[in-house]
Amino acid sequence: MKWKIFPVLGLSLALLLAGCQSSPEPVDTPAPTPEATAPATPAPEQFRFTRENFPRLDGSTATVPLGQAVAAVLLGESREGVGDLISFNKTSRAYYNLVDGDADLLIVAEGGEDSYGYRDEQGKTWRMEPIANETLVFFVNEDNPVESLTLDQVRKIYAGEITNWKEVGGSDAPIQAYQRPKGGGSQAIMDKEVMGDIPMMEPVNGEYVVSSMEGILSAVRAWDDRPEALGYTVYYYADDMGMADGLKLLNIDGVAPNDDTIRSGEYPIHTAYYAVMDAQTPEGSPAAILFDWLLSQEGQDLIAHEGYVSVREPSKS
Repeated sequence: MKWKIFPVLGLSLALLLAGCQSSPEPVDTPAPTPEATAPATPAPEQFRFTRENFPRLDGSTATVPLGQAVAAVLLGESREGVGDLISFNKTSRAYYNLVDGDADLLIVAEGGEDSYGYRDEQGKTWRMEPIANETLVFFVNEDNPVESLTLDQVRKIYAGEITNWKEVGGSDAPIQAYQRPKGGGSQAIMDKEVMGDIPMMEPVNGEYVVSSMEGILSAVRAWDDRPEALGYTVYYYADDMGMADGLKLLNIDGVAPNDDTIRSGEYPIHTAYYAVMDAQTPEGSPAAILFDWLLSQEGQDLIAHEGYVSVREPSKS
């Protein structure tokens, strides 16, 4: 069954994209006369999201702002007003909640092997589609003279083979390489897209494993007032959440991470944020309608507006 989301959605998105400016009055445009032999196309049924039918969302820390924007637009409320509906439990836990029936739809980074293993153990299957491009970026203190690393150099640093900045064109100083804990979205990207089959070195001490994205950015920015630290996070946090002051993003294989190089695939590390739901979710259910909307041009425009690298090119304004 084809559904058309109730017009409050289009109005809310237009207000959001236009900074809540007044929208012009619609102009009636005559429809073209159909061919005499063309069958009539039934109008899609309208669907309105309400608090009572709104899907139970879960997801990654980095997608909390997107979840808030989606709920605000679909329900015609403010971000503050929908705060009680958006309680994301981080990447790994979100996948477990979907399997356990405690969430209807995820807006989430790629999970780790434990998430997929738990799904398979429980005999579940998912419908999973990328809704935004993402990558892992590496950063140093802005006083570090190094501007670029190769992907192979990154692997060797985190495998413990390269230990001094002078080995990669920097100063004669030990590399203090921060890591993220297992179970998080950024560490899942690091393991799969960067390290592959190469095991990461054991951190020198517990201080070099930072549990939050904000924490690793802060740690590298201010590490003993010296520029020896190295860290990584997802692009959204480093670029669009304004937390890169005092830091410098490194080029990888000579390519700078930005919206264009990430969307085109030129930047060598690529992953995505996904919409995920149980494969048995009925067509026409609120979760399925929202899933499809996130892939639509209107959904993609909202994703781009929120600072994520949408899969589709944003509409021209």
